[in-house]
Amino acid sequence: MAQLYFYYSTMNAGKSTSLLQSSYNYNERGMRTLIFTAEIDNRFGKGKVSSRIGLSVDALLFSPEKNIAELIRSENKAEKVHCVLIDECQFLTKEHISQLCEIVDYDDIPVLCYGLRTDFQGELFSGSQYLLAWADKLVELKTICHCGRKASRVLRFSDDGNVVYDGAQVDIGGNEKYVSVCRRHYSDVIREAKIKKA
Repeated sequence: MAQLYFYYSTMNAGKSTSLLQSSYNYNERGMRTLIFTAEIDNRFGKGKVSSRIGLSVDALLFSPEKNIAELIRSENKAEKVHCVLIDECQFLTKEHISQLCEIVDYDDIPVLCYGLRTDFQGELFSGSQYLLAWADKLVELKTICHCGRKASRVLRFSDDGNVVYDGAQVDIGGNEKYVSVCRRHYSDVIREAKIKKA
């Protein structure tokens, strides 16, 4: 019986690497996978899922106006799909998550979603919120802070290297803009930045 999985973490925990390994495992056994990524994320080129260790594959794109269930069903009709893998799933909408639940429940295709749980302010992304609520399996992928503790937060930095603690939720970037840290170091850095600004 298929299930909906949510693999979540902060930045740089190996989400894309894990997705690519899962897809490879299916492909190695002669099973077809569909890989999706967010149209908004163009860090490695549009329609690419890339890992920091150098692996990269082409991917279908999702955006708020696209019906993911229709895309999956169309692909499955053309050639059997054994698993759907979604990178940057924090950018999915509530409607997308509902569609993925239908794919799992009525089409019996497992769906593995990989993404951030929270943003740079510690707030849930919409996609993450509904995956946390509706997924059958929740799996935390862990990384560490510079102090060695588990990283659970993300700091955002401006182009001039200053910490950003307010603003738009989405600002696409990688290591040049975001750093994963533990809750304590997140609080310390944000507190210092607010004192400096005052």
